[in-house]
Amino acid sequence: MGLFPNNPNKSGVLKTPHEKTGFAKYASIYFSHFWKLMALNFIYVLFCIPIVTIGPATAALTKVCRNYSQERHAYLFSDFWKGFKQNFKQGLVFGLIDTVFVVIFFVGAPFYIAWAKMMPIIYVPLFIFLAFILVVIMMNFYIYIMVSSTNLKVKQIIKNAFILVYLGMKKTLICLFVYVFLMSICVLYFPPSLVLILTLPYSFVAFLNCGLCYPVVRKYIIQPYYDQIGEENPEFALLDTHDERVFKDTVEYETDKQKKAKKKKKVIK
Repeated sequence: MGLFPNNPNKSGVLKTPHEKTGFAKYASIYFSHFWKLMALNFIYVLFCIPIVTIGPATAALTKVCRNYSQERHAYLFSDFWKGFKQNFKQGLVFGLIDTVFVVIFFVGAPFYIAWAKMMPIIYVPLFIFLAFILVVIMMNFYIYIMVSSTNLKVKQIIKNAFILVYLGMKKTLICLFVYVFLMSICVLYFPPSLVLILTLPYSFVAFLNCGLCYPVVRKYIIQPYYDQIGEENPEFALLDTHDERVFKDTVEYETDKQKKAKKKKKVIK
């Protein structure tokens, strides 16, 4: 999958046939799945308790929220469990990478702040350090979407995520603001915020992230792949129905061409 589509006539973020834009649309979808998303948040927290499973659990959470945000059908626990198992290896790798950066942040930030108080010039590397951490956070908005939606390798995912942060800057910054805001509330008001942590923030951020950033991944990563092999993106074909049936990520609904496409190295899942 490439980063730039071959068709110059395609502009803007690609939309599936049913897709409308705007806050009202995603608010409607979110509240139509509100109780399921609360349950999903609780399941996610439970799966994160061993800590080492945070990465695979995040990939599974992203897969379910992607389906909800794109108005696809999803079974709450079975799809979460399926995503957890399918993306366990890559999720584990990125989960460990994120853990390393979390440790670096909580060790490095106090060190730089204390040092900067004695030597004001240290504020320069402090700001660079904080900017670097923010970039890593923003890359995660795309990393787990690619982990749960493609068969790209780890290096490709990291490279693409770094570029997509820039290509989808407006959407990325919105996700960053909401993420920092919610996580700050959870930390500052802990332990009373424990109820909130168990029921809301992770599924809300994942849903918002998929709603805003998944179309960017589809435009620059998924669609160029199908353009290159000369196949129709099954996501578009299966949603373009007259009987308004929902899309399901199951083999039984695939055409022979789509099955052949999935055998290739990089495909949408």
